[in-house]
Amino acid sequence: MKFEDLAEGCMAKILSYTTRADVCRLSLVSKAFHSAAEANTVWDCFLPSDLSSIISPSSSVPPFRSIKDLYLYLSDRPTIIDQGIKSFQLEKRTGNKCYMLSARDLSIIWGDTTHYWEWTTLPESRFEEVARLRAVCWFDITGRMNTRVLSPNTNYAAFLVFKMIDAGGFHYDPAVLSVGILGGNSSTKNVCLDPNLVDNRLDDRFHGLQRPTVRSDGWLEIEMGEFFNPGLEEDELQIKVSETTSNWWKRGFILEGIEVRPKHV
Repeated sequence: MKFEDLAEGCMAKILSYTTRADVCRLSLVSKAFHSAAEANTVWDCFLPSDLSSIISPSSSVPPFRSIKDLYLYLSDRPTIIDQGIKSFQLEKRTGNKCYMLSARDLSIIWGDTTHYWEWTTLPESRFEEVARLRAVCWFDITGRMNTRVLSPNTNYAAFLVFKMIDAGGFHYDPAVLSVGILGGNSSTKNVCLDPNLVDNRLDDRFHGLQRPTVRSDGWLEIEMGEFFNPGLEEDELQIKVSETTSNWWKRGFILEGIEVRPKHV
């Protein structure tokens, strides 16, 4: 008996135990495979089991004819959740969960003091508000999230997402980035946040340091650190960026948020 001779429901059940990439490849083999690969029972297995608690009925997700269409929608674009302070997205290849904590969802030292920080809107941001740094010498931003919301058995990395416009004051001391479990181990590194700084005008502490790169959406990002989420315990992840040693005033930094997404070696 050939595999193609199985009932479509049986074929769909077998495909549901594979990966999304396997399903897409097998759908090209024959019409029988293609039909089975479109079944809701296949794509339902690729969605997070807790999706209903992530995406509320009042969210911007429209109704879909099939679960495959829903999967593709959630993987093609970020969906705003939690009253607008976070975004959620599926990694298209694996279905693993990605989150971005908006600037409003982060703890910013002096963030509510208008003399130091300004809350404003930018059309290119996915969130309604971003935080624009007016001037501050104590630069300190922290984000926290429960590891339970992330995909288990997955290697993740955190990324600071921002812009630099007429920036100044970031050339006196490197910024310090750290990622780790609260009360446990964390990884820490020094970086150069301003991509426009010229090496020959910086002291030796900046030479060879990681710098931000431009994302496809036009924002800058810099990897803050990586961690493995086993999914066995309910830990609190702490993500932090700071520059508090130089005491020089800094300006021109626009914060969109911190993104946590799977990292593949």
